[in-house]
Parts: sequence; C-alpha cells; structure tokens
Amino acid sequence: MEAKYAIVFSALIFSLFIIGETATTGSWKLLKKSIGISAMHTQLLPNDRVIMFDRTDFGQSKILLPEESCTDISPDDKIDCSAHSVELNLLDRKVRPLTVFTDTWCSSGSLAPDGMLLQSGGSGTGQRAVRTFRPCANCDWTEDQKGLVVPRWYASNQILPNGKVIVVGGRGQFNYEFIPKSSLPSDFKVFALPFLRETRDAVENNLYPFTHLSTDGNLFIFANTKSILFDYINNRVVRNDYPVMPGGVSRNYPSTGSSVLLPLKLGSINSTIGAVPDAEVFICGGATPNSYISAIKGTFLPAAKSCGRLMITAKEPKWVMEEMPIERVMGDMLLLPTGDVLLINGAKKGAAGWYLGREPVLNPVLYKPESSNFELMQPSKTPRMYHSTAILIADGRVLVGGSNPNSNYNFTEMFPTELSVEVFSPPYLSSGPRPKINLAKLKTEISYKEPISIGFVSKKKEGIENVSVTMVAPSFNTHSFSMNQRMMVLKINQVRQVTRNYHVIDCFAPETPNIAPPGHYLLFVVQNGIPSRGSWMHIS
Repeated sequence: MEAKYAIVFSALIFSLFIIGETATTGSWKLLKKSIGISAMHTQLLPNDRVIMFDRTDFGQSKILLPEESCTDISPDDKIDCSAHSVELNLLDRKVRPLTVFTDTWCSSGSLAPDGMLLQSGGSGTGQRAVRTFRPCANCDWTEDQKGLVVPRWYASNQILPNGKVIVVGGRGQFNYEFIPKSSLPSDFKVFALPFLRETRDAVENNLYPFTHLSTDGNLFIFANTKSILFDYINNRVVRNDYPVMPGGVSRNYPSTGSSVLLPLKLGSINSTIGAVPDAEVFICGGATPNSYISAIKGTFLPAAKSCGRLMITAKEPKWVMEEMPIERVMGDMLLLPTGDVLLINGAKKGAAGWYLGREPVLNPVLYKPESSNFELMQPSKTPRMYHSTAILIADGRVLVGGSNPNSNYNFTEMFPTELSVEVFSPPYLSSGPRPKINLAKLKTEISYKEPISIGFVSKKKEGIENVSVTMVAPSFNTHSFSMNQRMMVLKINQVRQVTRNYHVIDCFAPETPNIAPPGHYLLFVVQNGIPSRGSWMHIS
C-alpha cells in the first residue's frame, strides 16, 4: 500500500514541477468536505441546485435517507437506508438526500424544455428505467422501470429541436429511441443505427458516443474514431464523408476522451438574416485501443495528448490536429462563458474502469479556440479519476466532484472513493471587476428571433468595447462527456451607454430551435474577457 501512495505523491510532485513558478492561474476551493455520495453523474438545475448520484448497489453511502424511505435495494438482502442521490443547494451548501430505487450506474440524462431532469438507463433494475426530477423545493425522483423500449447502459442523450430527447446506443444496443414517451407510435419503436455496430472494436471503444446537434437540425455522432451526420427523423445517414480522426487513438469509453461543440457565433450587425452558423466539434484525449486490456493485465499505457477540431458543416471537412500540454484520459471538457474550453480531471495513463487509471492529472488546462493556445492552470490537491464529474455553475466557477475507480465505497485504496466537491475559479474571476446584469429589467422568458435588451453595470474604466453576450445550456455530465452542452454567442445590434457605468446591450435571441433547442440557458454578459454572473433565461 505504501508503494501505491508513493505513486500518488509522485504524481502530485510532477504536477507541480511541470508548472513551476508560473502556477498562478485559476484557484481552487473546497465547497463541501462530503456530500455523502460520490458524484458519478451531475446536473445543474434552473433553480441553482445540483442533482448528483452514483449507483444504488455501491453499498452503504455516508448519508441516510429519511426513515420512511428506507428500502431493501441491496443484493445481499440487507436493508440499505443510505441515499445514492443528493441535491446540493449552491446558495446555502445544504445537502438533501434523495430517493432513487432503480440502478443509475452509467446512465444518461438531459434537461427537458420545462427544466425537468429527464434521466435514463443504467444497470440491473435501471436498464430500462426513465427517471424524472422536477426543480422544486421538496421534490424527489419519480421512476418508470419500463420507460425505455430496450436496456440502455453507457448510452448518450441529446435534447432535440422539438423538445424530445434522443437516446443513442448503450452496451449491445446499436440503435436509438426517443423519450419521454407520448401517444406517438414512433416513441415506442427502436430504430437501427448500424454505425454503432460498425465502429465497435474488441473492447467496445464506442460507448457513450459523442452526440452534438448540428445547426441544420441533424445529429452529429462520433464513435471511436469515425463520425456521421444523422437525420433521426427519417432514420438515414445524410453525411458519411467525415475523415477518420488521425492518430490511432480511440476517444470513447473505455479509452475515454471528451468532446464539445465549440461556441456557435450567431452573427454581427452585417450578417445575413437566417444564415445558419457553422458548427465545429473539438475532441481531446483518450487512449490507444489496447489500453483497456493492457491496464487489466497491469500495464498502464500513456494516454493521448492529441486533440482535433472538425468543422462539421464544411463542404470538405478536415481534422485540424493540436496537442495538449499533458496526456489525458477520462478528462472532462467544459465550455466557459467566455467561449474558452476547460479541460479538467482524469489521468495520464490507463483507461476507464475500476482500478485501471494511473497518474492523476491535477492541472486543469484552459484552451482558447481563437488562438488555439493551451494554458496550464493551478493544480488541485484531489485526484479526480474514473467516475468524476465537472459542470459550469451560474457564478462562472466550475463545480468538480466524484472519483471512484473502486467497485464499492472504499476509502483505503490508492485512489479512494471521493465524497467531496470543490470549485475551480478560472482566471477571469481574478482579473478585475465583473459586469453586473440588471436583473430587474431582464426578460427571463424569450422567443426565437426576439430582440433582447440587457442592462448591465460596468466599473471598467476603459469603456464598453469588447462586449459580448453568451447563452450556455446546462449539461448532464458523466463519464467525461457533458451531454447537451451548448453555447451561443448572440448577435448584437448595439451597445448603448445610459449613464457613466450603466449600459444596455440590444441583441437578438437565437433564430431557430436547431441552433438553441427549447429550454433553460444561463445568459452572461462578457466584457474584456470577464463574464457577469449568469442569469437564467428560458427560450420557447
């Protein structure tokens, strides 16, 4: 065991060494020493509360359910009165235990247009379950054990322009279906998706496929090294000419990399009305196809340093390859309000799976799409390995939790079960005064194409140049993929100075649900690279 801890200590020293004296960017703060469970799945709700859960068969957690909710969900017939899901209130940091019965292990989720968390699949009793959670003061999970037509384990969800959610793939499932179910016959059908069978290799490096809604309304799907553009309405591939991602690296579970759709720029004053913005996908990290089997046998291969950008709307798309400063597998990629990408969590060696990762990557990396620059951030003191999560929250910080590469709650292993949650503050939070949105005069319910006026206070002395407005969709994060993550840079008509420090931005809501599916978004005013606190808006 001493040798194991020596490895962790060495990784900490290495992390500090590679940054040296320049480690001054960003900062960390412990938010909660324990939430009682390990945050394997995480979703921010529009009431600024965070739903987190792991799996129901981990054994006794460190937070108890109310006595009336105590139930037998343990495989060895012992009464498990502990919770496996919690609600974290970001305003007062209180944790409320929630009751979930069906097994949520390696499941998927989306926010419905009304703000309800729609969550699907899992293992065992949860493999066909659809669970819902409404954002209200004392709400709890509602579960339908037959909400899916077929079992879904390691599937991906994506909210669609019509408000429905498509559930893609899962172990042994080369197909898709839609939730929530309605009276439509199509809701109770399973549609074949041969692409998932074609991209599967010996260790299924295509689980949790990366799904991104393109700006034309079709679905971009990436699995292993290949990708397609898919018309889910007519069940047909509309584009299969995307090149294979170079490098010989697998990017999906268990050779787990991560993926984001880069910010959608909705135009300037002179842009054409009705123009469809380009869509570009960015994929980083992962591992060689044999890393999983090699790690099982005790050899932990280096993770990938490579990243790739692909303009999926281009006539002749080509991968533009770049390189991170650190290898990373099981890392998370998050869109920040500024349009930059944060890479966080993960390991330098191994693959996703119990006990299969080595050498934690403690340093987040900030990527600037405009310049293709990577910048190392301050390291955390807590390894976040397999089953860790990260999400953007309304104040512009990143909430980080989880990490449990063990088959149960185990606090003595090399990488113990982690019950804490912390926050990472990007450099923009220490770069000067933030613009402040006038909430009293901000519309919170908007329609497509609608003009929006946003009042904000600025204490910047240099004036009001370099102002933008961004809308960010809250994502469901698990297994290094933030499902439904999306950002729009709104079209600005003008910025008006009303008083010395008070200004009004006249801009426009996104034009179509293909660009911004209906639902809740965090709106930010960004001035000279510093974002305001996010304000919730609902588009329908």
